[in-house]
Amino acid sequence: MSFVLATQKGWTKEFNFEIQDNFKNLRAGVNHEDGFKPTDAFMWEIFTTKKYYDNKEIKKIGQIYTPWPSWVVTAGTDVIDSKKEALANFLKSVNEGIAYFNAHHDEAVEHISSNLDYSAEDARAWLKTVTFVDDVTKVDPAVVQKTISILKSAGVLTEVADSKEYVVNVV
Repeated sequence: MSFVLATQKGWTKEFNFEIQDNFKNLRAGVNHEDGFKPTDAFMWEIFTTKKYYDNKEIKKIGQIYTPWPSWVVTAGTDVIDSKKEALANFLKSVNEGIAYFNAHHDEAVEHISSNLDYSAEDARAWLKTVTFVDDVTKVDPAVVQKTISILKSAGVLTEVADSKEYVVNVV
């Protein structure tokens, strides 16, 4: 997400990242606690961190949204070619899971607030912000191109990515 922010802001200076190993160490690092590697800032999902800025352990300085929807699934052409049936079954199961989730928000709130350290109120607020794709077997080509651009700026993909063919409708 730091590269998404850098792209949005037009920043070109290279980032230096301090590996903190876990979320507790990230919080300790931004608070410059003794025994922890100091860090200036970190980016994390808003509702996972909300408890910690509500209790003033950390300070929220901004917010950025991902330029792609939840549950975008990618697969190499070798997987698409050799494991088409298995991939189709997997994608069908993901679609069914998303449909179930969307139809059972009360159950989702109960699970999230019981297992993920969110309050029920925060779980309900999170549900209002989440958008899932309607069908994981189809991806908007513009989303693919935007994602490739961000991943290239992050050094995850090289210029070779521009010469590749991308399948955006799997089954």
